[in-house]
Amino acid sequence: MTINDTPVDGPYPIKATATPSGAELDVSAFLFKAVFTELITKADEDPEGLVAELTDMAALLRSAAHGGRDSHARHEFDERMHGMLAEYANDGAIPVYGEQVSRLRDKLSEIAAPRPIPAAREGGAAA
Repeated sequence: MTINDTPVDGPYPIKATATPSGAELDVSAFLFKAVFTELITKADEDPEGLVAELTDMAALLRSAAHGGRDSHARHEFDERMHGMLAEYANDGAIPVYGEQVSRLRDKLSEIAAPRPIPAAREGGAAA
C-alpha cells in the first residue's frame, strides 16, 4: 500500500507523508505565508532594529551554548524566542479548522494504519 503525500488543503495546506518510523508534516505554506512574511515586513519597516534583535539573539545563543541549560543566557534566549514565536509565528500554532481538521485526521489515520514492511515481504517470499 502506497501512502501518497497529497496536501491537506486549508488556510495553510499541510502535506503529510509516511516515513519508515511515522509521519512527516510539511508546514512550509505556514512558514512561507506567516513566519517569513512577518519577518520580511519587519525587515522592511525597521531593518536596523531587526538586525540588532537577531544579532542580540545570536550572542545569547553563543553564551547559552557555553553556559549550559540552566544559564542566565539560556533562559533569556528561550524567553526572547517565545516572544519571537508570538510576534512572527502565532505562538508556533498552525491554524487548522473546518474540513481541514477532518482531512488531516483522515490522512494521519491512513499513515498510522499498519502496513507491510518491504523487507519482511521479501524475506517471507524467499522462505
